[in-house]
Amino acid sequence: MAAGLSAARPHPPTVASDGPSRTDTVRRVLLGASVALLLVVGLARPNAAQPDLAPRGWAPGTLVPLDLSPAVVTGVLWAAYLVGAAAVVLGLRSGTPALRGWRVPGALAVAALLTAPFGSADHVSYVAYGRILATGGNPWVESPAAWMGGADPVTSRVEAPWTEEPSVYGPFATLLHGLSAIVGGPQLRQEVWVWQVVVVLSWLAARWALRTSLPARLHGRVDAAWTLNPLVLGAGVLGAHVDVVAAALLVVAVALLVRVPGPVGLVGAGGVLALAASTKVTYGVGLLAVAAALWLVRERSAPAVATVRRVALLVGGFVLVAGLLQLWGGSHVYDQLLRSRQAVSLATPWRPLLEALRPSLGNADARTLVSPGAALLAVVLAVLLGRASRGVVRADDPAPHRLAATALRWTAVLSLAYSLAAPYSLPWYDVLVWAALPALAAGWVDRLALARLLVMCLAYVPGRVLGMTPGVESVTLGLRREVAPWLSLGVWLAAVGVSVAVGRRGSARSSASPPAGTPPTRTR
Repeated sequence: MAAGLSAARPHPPTVASDGPSRTDTVRRVLLGASVALLLVVGLARPNAAQPDLAPRGWAPGTLVPLDLSPAVVTGVLWAAYLVGAAAVVLGLRSGTPALRGWRVPGALAVAALLTAPFGSADHVSYVAYGRILATGGNPWVESPAAWMGGADPVTSRVEAPWTEEPSVYGPFATLLHGLSAIVGGPQLRQEVWVWQVVVVLSWLAARWALRTSLPARLHGRVDAAWTLNPLVLGAGVLGAHVDVVAAALLVVAVALLVRVPGPVGLVGAGGVLALAASTKVTYGVGLLAVAAALWLVRERSAPAVATVRRVALLVGGFVLVAGLLQLWGGSHVYDQLLRSRQAVSLATPWRPLLEALRPSLGNADARTLVSPGAALLAVVLAVLLGRASRGVVRADDPAPHRLAATALRWTAVLSLAYSLAAPYSLPWYDVLVWAALPALAAGWVDRLALARLLVMCLAYVPGRVLGMTPGVESVTLGLRREVAPWLSLGVWLAAVGVSVAVGRRGSARSSASPPAGTPPTRTR
């Protein structure tokens, strides 16, 4: 068995129990406080974190008539994420019991649908691209600000810095954006609310898919990492980000391998993986992870050609669905993606390096140097994390569960390596990591992933570039530019150092010969 990032310890009980422990009671208090703070921001009047979507039409409007100043909303969100991170640590370390049924997730879903999205204005861009599609335009070519001469009631509300930018999202995401525009149009709040319904249903579907894919002993870990993770809720679900939809599609594809074993399930899983990749191209990592899992968990006695045939069915379903969507989307689908491929976020360690290289190399050459460096780092991190992390598969697990858990394990490893190394990265880019994390054994990977997400969440508060006072802008941008890159660099170093150390320990244990005279160890 490969060495793990944590000290070897048995999985704590993660099924529902009769009464909470003291640790779980503390966790629940922290969790409740964090979620309450997040909901206050979404239920209050428009603020520095929440764009004004009025008039509300038939969608929910402001339910808490509370004005939060830029300083207050920033402090509330920082507190929510810090308290929430503490709750996540306790949940993952202690092996929190699984939630009983769907009452708590259902209540959270209803609460989320009563809020207005916050943390960015990306949801306005989503429905604007849908509006362009629904009214006969090409969202991969047209800029929101110029559409209908700048007089459209939805596209004209897109906020800086995206007013002039065509869509960067894939064909399936754009179809969902168009559906939101058709059902909710032509009022901005209504269209955004329909999109929120899509996001919240996706979050619930991901929980169902994870519980289907993983053995019952891991369902508590599913709830700790996904269902009751305030950082995922705040940055992903309450922010109404498309990443929640793409992550849900990926784990639903994995669940199909469990629910429909055989050729039909493989082709279907490939098709759903194509929907995920056609929502956001980086989610194509799911195809690689599932294909690798098919090879890793194959029956050793079966001919290799049988595994190759299964991979071919998976890839065939992917190519069929992705090809049809690409034909529909046309030749401009990836234009904006190619134009923005050398973007560098303020909060990543690549930004200080870019600023240091610019004076000597120039902007273009400095960015050209960053891109291959990031790709190389992602590969190194993926290899190190893959060697040092430990899956949750047991020999007595049913074959479909072993396949699904292995696919999710490699999804977590690859997506975390990408999130850590990417030059352009934002908090909600980590949603897939947390959807797949329950398939890894508890340990250092949990803490690395949490450290990375917490740094990004704190760095991108309140999230919009509008509505701030000069003082708040100075503090928040200072954190984003001057502090977060170095904290992220610390996460890089920790990831490399711990992975190498644990990998060496594992290699030493596996290669050590028993001392002379040592009797054979009984296998347990």
